[in-house]
Amino acid sequence: MERHTDRLIYLDNAATTVRKPEAVGKAVWEAISGGRMGNPERGAMGDALEASRTVFRARQAVSELFGGPGPEQVAFTANSTEALNMAIQGLLEPGSHVVTTVMEHNSVLRPLHRMEDEGVRLTVLPLHPGNGRQIQADDFEQAIRTDTEMIVCTHGANLTGDMTDIEAVGKICRRHGLLFVLDASQTAGVFPIDMEKMGIDAVCFTGHKSLFGPQGTGGICVRKGLKIRPLLEGGTGIRTYDRRQPEHMPAVLEAGTLNGHGITGLLAALEWRRKTGNGAIREREMKLARMFYEGVKDLPGVRILGNFDREQRVPIVALNLYDYDSGQTAEELYERFGIQTRPGGHCAPLYHKALGTEKQGAVRFSFSYFNSEEETETAIESVKILSEEG
Repeated sequence: MERHTDRLIYLDNAATTVRKPEAVGKAVWEAISGGRMGNPERGAMGDALEASRTVFRARQAVSELFGGPGPEQVAFTANSTEALNMAIQGLLEPGSHVVTTVMEHNSVLRPLHRMEDEGVRLTVLPLHPGNGRQIQADDFEQAIRTDTEMIVCTHGANLTGDMTDIEAVGKICRRHGLLFVLDASQTAGVFPIDMEKMGIDAVCFTGHKSLFGPQGTGGICVRKGLKIRPLLEGGTGIRTYDRRQPEHMPAVLEAGTLNGHGITGLLAALEWRRKTGNGAIREREMKLARMFYEGVKDLPGVRILGNFDREQRVPIVALNLYDYDSGQTAEELYERFGIQTRPGGHCAPLYHKALGTEKQGAVRFSFSYFNSEEETETAIESVKILSEEG
């Protein structure tokens, strides 16, 4: 089997989805070229008003997606990293205690470590020894102390695809009066998230992964009454003569001009998802991921990371081949078979340490609605060839 450069297979969708609905690119192009996208929320006439209306519709769509309290509680950011920094640095105080897990991305871990330097106390839950080494809801409850203020965790791990029972975590947070901040980077639009039903105080998301939006889009959806200190301060288009950032949402978290063109594309992506059906999209992605897993799990030298006993999981399959460095395996997949994956640490250092893959890393295959069964079969056959070559 030789690589065909015009037939590259993209299986790195957990990093960013490169194939988008046609409507997304069209919306961005029309916003840029059509001369109708002024500076959103900076004027009440013409192109500025048109931009403001588009941004408002996007806020509505995001709030509806997450069962949020309303469009005014959605603030847009460049990505989930910015949103998570907003929530973590804007809610925690020196002396408070926060609970998180080893499954987290550096977008959670690094701001938490920064806050540790400022006096925040941190508990990082290890993998549970039983039940597929997944973290259980009881693990969160047992970590709660009298000074605990927040639980922040991922909904779906970007390394293995394993998921957290966020509804159970939300109930724990409500019972103990804790803040619950959710990293929905890998699950937004894939799995149902209902802030009210699940007891979530803030959902942090990105637009360029499972939502099929443009890069440079993301945001945070915040329950009413929750005050977050702004990460940035500056122009908001309103209350110009105030010395400090306005305190109401979403202006308190949106300093400077928004990415109106990107948000237009994100709105188009959200509308496409609504018409196509999130359930139908999820079913297709999971079918492909499960198909790949079943095709490679028993091959010689293949070690699968994560728990596949559970049906509900992100469409990710992470693996290693013998003792080869993950970068070497990924390079072979690309150079010989035209398959693009993601090797290395995946910004999840504690998770790799817990799995014993710190040095080797892992090769992550992540699937999208726009992948095909043919592409999945090719990926299976490619791993099989590498396995047989030993």
